[in-house]
Amino acid sequence: MKLLTFFLLSLFFYTSCIPLRIAPNIEDYKVEVGKKFKGKLPNNYSFIFEDAKAANTFYNYINVNYKSIENKALLNINDTEYFLSFYEVEIPTKYLNFIPFFVDAGLEAALNVSSDSEESEIEVTRIGHWYIVLIVVDTYLQDALHPKYENRDEVLNYLKSLKHGYENDLKSN
Repeated sequence: MKLLTFFLLSLFFYTSCIPLRIAPNIEDYKVEVGKKFKGKLPNNYSFIFEDAKAANTFYNYINVNYKSIENKALLNINDTEYFLSFYEVEIPTKYLNFIPFFVDAGLEAALNVSSDSEESEIEVTRIGHWYIVLIVVDTYLQDALHPKYENRDEVLNYLKSLKHGYENDLKSN
């Protein structure tokens, strides 16, 4: 019985970091509704890719290469004007960590001290992942990344080349 208890406790401590939320791993890019990706984004289809660079680097890249005001830029794709909105979004991976909780409880029991402070709460570890979210609308404010949009493929190809240019521009810096 003691061996079983020891095994179960060992297994519990080994697996005590329980993931609460795992940030998505995007190889190249993906297109999905922004609100599904992160609740605070608009309900438009979005071109999303991971950004391993410093904060505001994409913003600076857009300001240098496009006519832009704040987080919006004007694009011209095959003689059609589009408006590009972009967001830098963080999605942290969160883990529930039981080990500090049990260490604190063991120390309190050993020292006969009770703690009602916030320090005795279960620790949550965060590891952030940053993403660039691009939303494109035409002059009639129609979602240019919607699957039924007439020129969607042209817009997607443009965004792919924009992403490629951004990544290559940063490698040379």
